[in-house]
Amino acid sequence: MGTKWFTLPCDNRLIQLLGTLNGGQSFRWKRVDSSEGQQWLGVFAAKLWLLQQQNDSILYKVYEPQVQSEQAYNALLRNYLRLDVDLEEQYAKWGARDPHFQEAAKQFYGIRILRQDVTENLFSFICSQNNHISRISSLVEKLAQFYGEKICELDGATYYSFPQAEKLAADGVEAKLRANGFGYRAKYISHSAKAIAERGSKQWLEQLQELDYAAAKKKLVGLMGIGAKVADCICLMSLGHLQAIPVDTHIYQIAARFYMPKLVQQKTVTEKVYNEIGDHFRELYGPLAGWAHTVLFCADLKQFQQGAKEPKRKKRKAS
Repeated sequence: MGTKWFTLPCDNRLIQLLGTLNGGQSFRWKRVDSSEGQQWLGVFAAKLWLLQQQNDSILYKVYEPQVQSEQAYNALLRNYLRLDVDLEEQYAKWGARDPHFQEAAKQFYGIRILRQDVTENLFSFICSQNNHISRISSLVEKLAQFYGEKICELDGATYYSFPQAEKLAADGVEAKLRANGFGYRAKYISHSAKAIAERGSKQWLEQLQELDYAAAKKKLVGLMGIGAKVADCICLMSLGHLQAIPVDTHIYQIAARFYMPKLVQQKTVTEKVYNEIGDHFRELYGPLAGWAHTVLFCADLKQFQQGAKEPKRKKRKAS
């Protein structure tokens, strides 16, 4: 279990694990600084993964009771990281349209939108309200520990999968979460879980992928604790609506500073202003606007100001 290193071929210019895994998309990853270099330990697809970036590949281990083939794991990881998208082509398009993006891309190359499980993504972003990344991660981990299934133990820690909505809809969940530091979010989690379970649980959530962006977002904001921003996070990160633009304080400030100077006069982000910001970026960047916006978001996070560096390009042999 997890003793063998597997290899996923992938040029390091096309994927940056630091910004992708630690940029506020998923809250199940943590950086591990080992003697072998920087590694990332996290959970997705009900498995524990250890990733390490190389120049031309991602080395990884998988911890689960029944080991699968490298081919099967590679398919899961490629899908999760959306390696099917030609990111060099997209960055070139976005940079040609926007000098500010072009500048941000020098450090924040290879930022990918993770293809996440919709249940985990939804409840993670309910936890995100008025919160910071480290505390969100703690709350999400508690949901997994309390209601998920055990995956394995590693170095004295136990790892769990994220629970389905019906587990979070059970009696007593709200009280237990309140007793464990969730505050008002406990009510949102309990009520939304019950509503989702009544509508068909994960099947209902996955059906939102088949709706257009506006219709999917409208369904999501009908759940307790989900407003426009959280709905857009879910649309972007787990429903495949890559034009969704979650507008938070970072994006509002970026828009006011570089794109829409009239916003400086606004004291609050009204629904009208929220939609105007989203529409501006969609017009600027096109159908993958939410992806481009995520690069700008990472560039604005303080934790990354000294973080990523442009990768060394391979020397080409003279022909």
